[in-house]
Amino acid sequence: MTVQTLQDLLAEGVEGRGVLVRSDLNVPLDDNGQITDPGRIIASVPTIQALVDAGAKVVVMAHLGRPKGEPDAKFSLAPVAAKLAELLGRNVQLAGDVVGYDALSRSEGLTDGDVLLLENVRFDPRETSKDDSERAKLAAAFVELVGDDGAFVSDGFGVVHREQASVYDVAQVLPHYAGTLVAAEVEVLRKLTQDPARPYAVVLGGSKVSDKLAVIEALAPKVDTLVIGGGMCFTFLAAQGLPVGGSLLQTEMIDTCKDLLERFGDVLHLPVDIVVADKFSADAATETVASTEIPDGWLGLDIGPESVSRFSALLTEAKTVFWNGPMGVFEFDAFAAGTRGVAEAIVTATSKGAFTVVGGGDSAAAVRTLGLPDDGFSHISTGGGASLEYLEGKELPGISVLEG
Repeated sequence: MTVQTLQDLLAEGVEGRGVLVRSDLNVPLDDNGQITDPGRIIASVPTIQALVDAGAKVVVMAHLGRPKGEPDAKFSLAPVAAKLAELLGRNVQLAGDVVGYDALSRSEGLTDGDVLLLENVRFDPRETSKDDSERAKLAAAFVELVGDDGAFVSDGFGVVHREQASVYDVAQVLPHYAGTLVAAEVEVLRKLTQDPARPYAVVLGGSKVSDKLAVIEALAPKVDTLVIGGGMCFTFLAAQGLPVGGSLLQTEMIDTCKDLLERFGDVLHLPVDIVVADKFSADAATETVASTEIPDGWLGLDIGPESVSRFSALLTEAKTVFWNGPMGVFEFDAFAAGTRGVAEAIVTATSKGAFTVVGGGDSAAAVRTLGLPDDGFSHISTGGGASLEYLEGKELPGISVLEG
């Protein structure tokens, strides 16, 4: 079935109409409540700007963090509203609630081209409820903010794998459209799954094998190279009978990793050297050792230079690359070289004509933290979990509902 897009909605005309937009504005904040990576806000602007320019009354729904279904000041969207206003070059009102008196009164006062950002939708427990009727009630309240002639634009790719009121249930009530970002993300993921150019390389990092098991199972039979780094690599090393010292280890996943290595040993590539530390700290004592010789009590916090060299040789010759998960604790300078080296190899592949995708989450954060150019990659996704579930072959509720 065909999904209607933002362009279809604009062609119908939105001047004077209320339009609900589900954006993904879930950005990281520091201890002072300052945004450390505005990437998702920046990515949300084109859809909102297009609606503003067409004279819509725009009501934006978004979440931040994981509040417990009630208002929590540290998860307020206030800093997001300020940044969005700066990027749009216009005032963005922030409602004092989700669908309460303030949200309703502000929505009624909107004029053509105005933007209202609702407070964190997860302050309302119905947003994430497992009870369909509860979510439906919240969706009805959202619809009340834009009126019966309103429309819904789904532009928060980072949440399309969630069956939540602002993602899924609203689309069952209002005419629904895929925003610029969601349409682009789906197109990119289709390119990764439908006859990708070869050699096809996937780089997976992060802390836990269990988080990536399904995507390893789905992709290993389909790709030419699957590089494993980050904390998850130590469970694979342990599966080979190697000592991993005090490194992150999922003992319950060792047998699973043994099985993966037996089935996909020709595709899986593990680090051959590791940067180890005597403690988890930016100022820890460090050594680089062979992956077969991690000392007792020491923690592996990055892949070593020989691993970077070997992985880079594979990645720079690839024609398609998908990367999800850092190679080490890149937030500490002493353990950032592995992630930087792999990322630079992917940039080189891009410059040689490869189609390269950064799968959101910590990988996207690493690109910006390490000062790598956004245009060094074909696409930087805004949805890590959603990207992985798509590649696993799962149905994404927030996409399937747009097809109805």
